[in-house]
Amino acid sequence: MIEPKARLESPALLIVDMQNDFVREGAPLEVPDARATIAAHQALIAAFRERARPVIYTKFLATPYPSLLWNWSPQCRPETKCCWKGHKRTYQDSSHALECSDIIAEIYPQPGDPIVEKYGYGAFHGTALADMLHALGVGSLALTGTVTQICVEESGREAFHHGFMTTMVTDAVSSFAPDLQAATLKNFAAKFGWVADHEALVAALKNLVKPFQNNKKLGIGANRMVTFVG
Repeated sequence: MIEPKARLESPALLIVDMQNDFVREGAPLEVPDARATIAAHQALIAAFRERARPVIYTKFLATPYPSLLWNWSPQCRPETKCCWKGHKRTYQDSSHALECSDIIAEIYPQPGDPIVEKYGYGAFHGTALADMLHALGVGSLALTGTVTQICVEESGREAFHHGFMTTMVTDAVSSFAPDLQAATLKNFAAKFGWVADHEALVAALKNLVKPFQNNKKLGIGANRMVTFVG
């Protein structure tokens, strides 16, 4: 049995696909419940930053050419261009056009935060994420984002196969289908990792990881955005 302390060994926060085209009101692939997770995300980000632990973002990008993804998410076709890199649209809760694949403003990356661009569901498939985590000495992940049973779950399963101890944060993941979210959390805890709410995870982090002034700086440039393109 892995003790709670080991579950947060050299941790990083992995935020999956909290992008305008999923989170903003009226978005093509809107997940309304994602907006309810923003406060939990902010608390987690603050806790990880205080301890100089990596905060890593993923972006789901649609291919501009026909792919299997178009079959299950027709919003990604040229008529709508959901999550097309560089495409802008105005949302019901925005006063001006936003880059549709960008991270939402409420939890926007800071300079130096890695951003993993992916053309599929999982954060590891076809990307340099695993290599980057190993290079940073990361041993465990706190996993958040949207959609729980699609990109979040796929990323969590991949993390398991890459050997990263992973905790899915129950109130920082979101879905358009509550039954599928509940089933995903139950199944993930049974075979792939752990689940906990953000308050429990922040409390554990405070008990197990020393604040920034007692840690060495991580090897990510402080004045530049690091993008890992899949």
